[in-house]
Amino acid sequence: MTRERTEITVVGDDDSGIIADMTSVLFEHDIDIVDLDQAVRDGTFRMTMRVDTSEMAIRQDTLRTELQKLGDEFGVDVQVLFPSNCENQSLAVLVTKESHCLEALLEAHESGELGANIGVVIGNHDVLRPLAAEYDVPFYDIGNENGVPDEDEMLDLLAEYEIDLIALARYIRILSPEVVFRYEDRIINVHPSLLPAFPGGAAYRQALEEGVRIAGVTAHYVTTDLDQGPIIAQRAFNVPDDATESDLKERGQPLEAEALVEAVKLHLDDALDVRQGRTELRGSDRAETQLGAAEALAQANPSRPIDSRGELVVDDEDRTAVADD
Repeated sequence: MTRERTEITVVGDDDSGIIADMTSVLFEHDIDIVDLDQAVRDGTFRMTMRVDTSEMAIRQDTLRTELQKLGDEFGVDVQVLFPSNCENQSLAVLVTKESHCLEALLEAHESGELGANIGVVIGNHDVLRPLAAEYDVPFYDIGNENGVPDEDEMLDLLAEYEIDLIALARYIRILSPEVVFRYEDRIINVHPSLLPAFPGGAAYRQALEEGVRIAGVTAHYVTTDLDQGPIIAQRAFNVPDDATESDLKERGQPLEAEALVEAVKLHLDDALDVRQGRTELRGSDRAETQLGAAEALAQANPSRPIDSRGELVVDDEDRTAVADD
């Protein structure tokens, strides 16, 4: 994703006290702070600064080293991302045991559709190592015998491979704030429901139990609030009367893969803005973009009848249009 500003992210204890010292360092090097945002979750502090380094009086590598040294003094982690373009980006894919989303991303990468390099696949089980090997992509299993991931090892791998974007390809684990805060607006998940309905686990089963007639999938940015991040793309399908949970999975999995690939491509193409919890498409020429259901569904929707009382009523005295609401 294109970055016009340098992003500085600080993650650590919520009483780090680093802000004043970092501000002084930036001021000394003629770096202007454009935006600053802070958050605390589960005892983890995160600060993100967007700064203008276009006229800074220091080399990029020297600034990064200086800020990381400052972070070490306060016992916090400091990441510095300088302005970039959309080329040569690196993607990490997190997986558990289901292969369909990973395979779709690997195929899109091999065909050149993705516009980025899949640098590494990280799993909390070893099941999908052979699939990654087929595409010559490094695979690391960071889970214990119960699938509990070592997030410190995950963060080391993400840093080692200089990851720009993380895709959760049916990664059945909740990421801690330690990970999410470091990659805010750079983690995309696909969830097997039409969010905000049926968040959390067993979404297809939840849909069946609630008797929905239409189910679906959602690709969204990950936040520290489970399955509540900004929605990027959704797909829907009908639920037959006699459908089982397995039937819904069979119908939904191809759409999960499709929606995830669509969302990842849009992010990598710098086609998305996130504003007030919503995603917006950047640029007007997005005719091939499918954020929702297929066009055939829109064409099948009835156009009549409509609510005639929604029309504007004109006041005869002053000819002022007012809504009949």
